[in-house]
Amino acid sequence: RAFNIRGADKIPLKRILKELAEEGAIQKGRKAYHEAGTLPAVSVIDIIDQDTDGELLGRPQKWDSDAPPPRIYIAPGSGRGRRGIPAFGIGDRVLARLKLHAEGHYDARVIKRIGKGAQKLLGIYRHGPHKGEGRVQPVERKSRHEITIDNRFTMDAQPGDLVTVEVDGRPRHGLKEGRITEILGRIEDQRSVSLIAIHSHDIPVGFSDEEEAEAKAAQPVTDLGTRTDMRNIPFVTIDPADARDFDDAVHAAQDDDPNNPGGWIIHVAIADVAHYVRPDSALDQGARLKGNSCYFPDRVVPMLPEDLSNDLCSLRPLEDRPCMAVRMVFDKTGRKLRHKFMRGLMKSHARLTYQQAQNAINGDVDETAAPLLESVLQPLWEAYTALAHARDARHPLDLDLPEHKIELDDDGHITRIAFRERLDAHRLIEECMIQANVCAAETLEEAKIPFIYRVHESPAEDKLAALKDFLHSLNIKIPGGQVLKPQHFNDILHKVKDSDEEEMVNVVVLRTQSQAIYSTHNLGHFGLHLRRYAHFTSPIRRYADLTVHRALIRTQKLGDDGLTNTEIEKLDQTADMISTFERRAMAAERDSTDRYIASYLSERIGARFKGTISGVTRFGLFIRLDETGADGIVPMRSLDDDFYYHDEKRHALVGDRHGGQYLLGQHVDVKLLEAAPISGGLRFDMVTAPSYPAKPHSGAKKHRAKSSKKQKHKRRSR
Repeated sequence: RAFNIRGADKIPLKRILKELAEEGAIQKGRKAYHEAGTLPAVSVIDIIDQDTDGELLGRPQKWDSDAPPPRIYIAPGSGRGRRGIPAFGIGDRVLARLKLHAEGHYDARVIKRIGKGAQKLLGIYRHGPHKGEGRVQPVERKSRHEITIDNRFTMDAQPGDLVTVEVDGRPRHGLKEGRITEILGRIEDQRSVSLIAIHSHDIPVGFSDEEEAEAKAAQPVTDLGTRTDMRNIPFVTIDPADARDFDDAVHAAQDDDPNNPGGWIIHVAIADVAHYVRPDSALDQGARLKGNSCYFPDRVVPMLPEDLSNDLCSLRPLEDRPCMAVRMVFDKTGRKLRHKFMRGLMKSHARLTYQQAQNAINGDVDETAAPLLESVLQPLWEAYTALAHARDARHPLDLDLPEHKIELDDDGHITRIAFRERLDAHRLIEECMIQANVCAAETLEEAKIPFIYRVHESPAEDKLAALKDFLHSLNIKIPGGQVLKPQHFNDILHKVKDSDEEEMVNVVVLRTQSQAIYSTHNLGHFGLHLRRYAHFTSPIRRYADLTVHRALIRTQKLGDDGLTNTEIEKLDQTADMISTFERRAMAAERDSTDRYIASYLSERIGARFKGTISGVTRFGLFIRLDETGADGIVPMRSLDDDFYYHDEKRHALVGDRHGGQYLLGQHVDVKLLEAAPISGGLRFDMVTAPSYPAKPHSGAKKHRAKSSKKQKHKRRSR
């Protein structure tokens, strides 16, 4: 039409177009040709992500080039609210009109939604039953059906390979079809366990070329400039033995002020990540979209590239490092009198592990700790005694729940699963960090600038009601008609200390608590019993801390790289994002641990274990093994000695005929029937017989009465 060509004259035109396509000058789309390397004006795109400003991002449904596909922005408001176009979001496939910008990206205006886009999942590849196809078994428990893979799209995967698959979202009968997009490794390799968790929870891995370039271009700070010189203060870092980045250092000394007899001055120095990660830089955008580092038994998925996290931002011993620091003055009872934030240059005098520091205080001093014992470590412990006194007077929530640690050999196999020992060295560092975080929140509140708090709300009313019902069954009263404080929960925990109910009550009290989140609104921190609290002490691994550093830099006039107005406008969105990313990381870490332990126990099918009932539901009992901390299930259907019903208030399964019961926190013996390393699931058979109360619980009587009425009704009906 453009050239007014008709009839037989179209034949040479088609030949010219074909030759241009073969030369790579143009490309053929579904119904038209377009310039090579560009997309047709009207294209099918999959909405795959959302950027830091909340804009939806897309990619072409078909992209055959080796080059990365162009970035497509969905125009704000595009298609939404228009008649005939339903709302769309990540995972949808849409037909859109595209406009190319000089920068190389596209704006897309949605014409219509045409279904779901390609879904990505993780699975194990194997040969299919028919020639010319393979199959992928998804690793997620909720994905039960295999995916068919045409041999053209297998990427030469071999049976047993762990692969990512792009599943066609179009509705069809039978098994869904897909194409393999990446081969991650062999499923028998123990390190695949963490890969499954990482990909299943969409944990961002790696860094863009721009992030890597910015990290490599960063230089050590050698010029003191306006910074406070703190290199003469003998700071030390105290961390786990396997720590690779050190973002906090501490020092304590007696206060020589005659007006503060017996008082202490404590310095907490934190890596100055804000110096290297500037607002709206590639590093900043990448860190914001990760939210935090993720920790697995065999690896770390860091928030920042290793050039920063393990080098320039890490407070390595005997190296000058830029820092954000707070100087805190306490009286002899641990009450804080005043504090001041500084931007300085410091030098760690030693890197100690928790066990090293604790051993030195206990009299077992090694060559690293020996020169520091009297001048550094003993003053730290004496200062901690004062802080601990103030902490005990504050009455934070004092739950005693054991933690397990998975230890691996060089090949990624579990060598043992041990309890994490809680030392005074842990509590010392923890209390110093808490005090520094409180100082950050107080300073920023006083400056009247928006910032991100770490908040922990008091328990919800419905959870408190359930807790009261449960404690009533144990003849434990909980105060009514008043605002509950952590001390009230501590009193309950103290009553059951060293009793058979101790672990059960600890678990129920923990489940009553709300989940801590990030927010720009100060809701207090219930667990720590603090009116205001912010995360300041771990900017290498948490984005929230980086925003707090920038807010302090801005309000305390410590540099020109503080929190920007644009960042302030997005703080609410940032708080919501990093709260979500934190939950995502926790779920991935938990799944990885479950799969590792299931793999570890898969060779012990049929063995008996001691455990504790950690959950009671209408479909069975959850058991936590004493030896490993692993969780598995005893299905309700396997309890065949009686008909059991779920007593929700008492957290118990109660037998209808004989009145036997299984209670939350009850110690039991179980036999391992199944261990599924791919899904992380464990299934047990109950060995321990139910316990029998001195007299049947009233709930059992009511339930039996209901059952009796039902049976009579059935007999009359017959």
